[in-house]
Amino acid sequence: MHTKFKSIGLIVRSDMQSRQEKIHQVVEVLARHARVLVHCLEYDQPIGEISNVSLNQLVAEVDLVISLGGDGTLLTAARAMAGKNIPLLGVNLGRLGFLADVSFADFKSYIDAVMGGRYSVEERFLIEGRFFEGEKLLATNIALNDIIVHSYESSSMIEYEISSGGDLIHIQRSDGVIVTTPTGSTAYALSGGGPIMHPSLNTLAIVPICPHTLSNRPIVLPADQPIEVRLGKDSLPAKVSYDGHSTAIVNTENRVRITRYSKPLTLLHPEDYDYFQVLRAKLYWSANY
Repeated sequence: MHTKFKSIGLIVRSDMQSRQEKIHQVVEVLARHARVLVHCLEYDQPIGEISNVSLNQLVAEVDLVISLGGDGTLLTAARAMAGKNIPLLGVNLGRLGFLADVSFADFKSYIDAVMGGRYSVEERFLIEGRFFEGEKLLATNIALNDIIVHSYESSSMIEYEISSGGDLIHIQRSDGVIVTTPTGSTAYALSGGGPIMHPSLNTLAIVPICPHTLSNRPIVLPADQPIEVRLGKDSLPAKVSYDGHSTAIVNTENRVRITRYSKPLTLLHPEDYDYFQVLRAKLYWSANY
């Protein structure tokens, strides 16, 4: 791992045009240490006097990426960096910040520490979803949090079957199903009653969304076993989403095959990073009432 980064990429969320002052503050701090490239999501114009490069160019030219926003910004950065040996750190301007765990107020001191080699390193695995029609592969996408097959119409249920390692787990009717990594277990899956999984675990969880069968419970499985989701023959159409981004309509001719992605994502944290302290702070555990 580098102790000195020569080129740093800054990825900022799409509404940051209204927060140009903070972008300039961050760029000014980073520029004291390294060359800086900036990409503003969904916006291709300069940010004040700062050039706005493409996401592909940024990832190709830097050896450290910083996301400025919330966990959604970090997830977008993580997907763009999939398969690249580039560390990522998140600066939080959002609400929860399970992943973007450095506050904006602490940014300067933390960057000084990182450039001096004082940080902790953690690897998180991603998942890959392959979208088939029959045996024909139509698309492949990556997710850090979760892959979700859910109802195309919000008022309707879908019927689906899930298998793992070639073995049928169940046939279910619900609003959809979440296949989550340990990283995503504190995101949408948590709201659906899924388990919190420590990031070091090599597991995936299957979490139904509002299942019609009241006895249905989330299931935790080894991440090395592929999971397949198919719609039932009489099911209504569905959508498949990767970290909250819908990419395709699913019908009865399709199947989604989910596997662990071959290369991990490297996250940088403060030296004193404590996963359980993050849970206590974000979920209000051990609060004094």
